[in-house]
Amino acid sequence: MQVSSSTILPSLQLIMASEAEKTFQRFAVFGESSSSGTEMNNKNFSKLCKDCGVMDGKTVTSTDVDIVFSKVKAKNARTITFQQFQEAMKELGQKRFKSKNPDEALENVYKLIEGKDPATTGVTKATTVGGVSRLTDTSKYTGTHKERFDESGKGKGISGREDLTDNSGYVSGYKGAGTYDKKFSN
Repeated sequence: MQVSSSTILPSLQLIMASEAEKTFQRFAVFGESSSSGTEMNNKNFSKLCKDCGVMDGKTVTSTDVDIVFSKVKAKNARTITFQQFQEAMKELGQKRFKSKNPDEALENVYKLIEGKDPATTGVTKATTVGGVSRLTDTSKYTGTHKERFDESGKGKGISGREDLTDNSGYVSGYKGAGTYDKKFSN
């Protein structure tokens, strides 16, 4: 029995659309504490396209993503629904995969976004430009600042910041501390 690809394709697109809807919801609520996950703003739409590889910087740029978003959203709206998101993915898919027919292009876009989460790694990085590493190297500290860190460069906490009093009854620097009881206890 011969089965054509056009009979399989709609059911495959339904499965991929449900995966895409899950991804849509994850990105829709990202950074938006009041969002229900049913509508997505332009910032999160751009993040989805960038994180999932739909935006490649050559055939699909950030400008293309913004234009498509503006095209599919309602005139006075600031967000898109999942239905509008699917239209946007069709347009971006045709632009990203020019050699394929629209259905295959949409399928490839769904494969790109399937199961993805918003990336948070590398969002904020500590700078080590110029003198920062020199200024934070504890081995080069001198004077009283040197006393605040141990040999490994880890801070000593309060014992490195305050002079702790020695209440043993001996003057500081006395080498025979603790020997009185041994000499005169007999």
